[in-house]
Amino acid sequence: MKENALKTFSVGPLNVHVLPSTTYKTNTILLHMRSPLTQETVTKRALLPYVLQNGTKDYPSRQELRQYLDELYGATLNVDVTKKGEHHIMTLRMEVANEKFLSDRRSLLERALELFSSVLLSPKGTDRAFDSSIVEGEKRTLKQKLASVYDDKMRYANKRLTEEMCENEPFGLFVLGNEEDLPSINETTLYEYYKEVLAKDQFDLYIIGDVNDNEMKKLIEKHFDLLSSFPKRESSSTTTIQEYFKKDHREIVEEQDVQQGKLHIGYRTQLTYGDDDYFALQLFNGVFGGFSHSKLFINVREKASLAYYAASRVESHKGLLIVMSGIESNKYNEATKIIFEQMDDMKAGKFTEEDLEQTKAVLKNQLLETMDVPRGRIELEYHNQLSTKNRPLDHWIEELDKIKKEDIVRVANKIQLDTVYFLKGKEESSNE
Repeated sequence: MKENALKTFSVGPLNVHVLPSTTYKTNTILLHMRSPLTQETVTKRALLPYVLQNGTKDYPSRQELRQYLDELYGATLNVDVTKKGEHHIMTLRMEVANEKFLSDRRSLLERALELFSSVLLSPKGTDRAFDSSIVEGEKRTLKQKLASVYDDKMRYANKRLTEEMCENEPFGLFVLGNEEDLPSINETTLYEYYKEVLAKDQFDLYIIGDVNDNEMKKLIEKHFDLLSSFPKRESSSTTTIQEYFKKDHREIVEEQDVQQGKLHIGYRTQLTYGDDDYFALQLFNGVFGGFSHSKLFINVREKASLAYYAASRVESHKGLLIVMSGIESNKYNEATKIIFEQMDDMKAGKFTEEDLEQTKAVLKNQLLETMDVPRGRIELEYHNQLSTKNRPLDHWIEELDKIKKEDIVRVANKIQLDTVYFLKGKEESSNE
């Protein structure tokens, strides 16, 4: 798998990664702002990017901002908040047409970068506070988002499993923060935190498209010059891996008025992206529960008809394996038994070479599909900023091909059960 190489340089504290490529139809500008997950900042970070996208000094309302985006030939601006390992990441993303196909002589990409920088560096407000109506509006929206998690039972179960499993770890914090923090946040306190973000966050700016890296350096220096007054900062990885020696796992059972029970199970893998066995872990997950041909899907859902869905995923920067299934509430014992049997089979090497080869093929295809999308390509590249291990993407398929069955069995035997969380329906509890 050959790829165009990232060109990387710094402008003050801003790490810039440029990928010149004619593959994509648009040019993508994406900024990840990274900080450790903490109880004190988690809710402010969930609010901040949404406040920033509401207006700048030049375009002081969301309507004016959107109107200018339309003038940039339908450019789009989006924000997001995620967590990867124990990093809390705020994201600004803009997509803009490739100007080589346009007749306008003014540089479309430069105008987009100018707007992008103003969203980050010149938000609507004063030098001491954001616009109060914007902050209050986004607080109401965040309160609604937090309330909606309760109604999305799969997401709720995953949140509860994480909270229980990582109770005394930063990863246990919910990515959108806590409703009880909202009253203490106002236009002044949030602005103070925004200044702290500019001074302390890890900034990684990605520009992907039909661009010239030397030209991009000049444009970034021109439009992000305000950042040059802030100190450079060393890249760091904050995630800790729990050494896990507990003999007994925890079982958490909650009852709610739900039609479908949610059985979510958390394991400690002892492995992260930086470990040599990372690709073996990815292939383990593919055979175990990551795909429609996996053991969980075939044996729990298809053969035993115990689950509406059954799958697993790996948290690459925290070392967790999460199993998710939707079952009838009176099928708890049967479902857990067969899920545990699939794990035991993996540890005993009870899967075929054909299972492994099929998983390699699916995983490689998924990887190539992800790289075909600018945002996907950036997310793959960003793994290297979150870890002390740098893995060039053109080596990934080669590394996957090297993995043998015994590598997967070795990884499987490192995995330990931590927490079983079950959300069951009240009306069916008597059938247990």
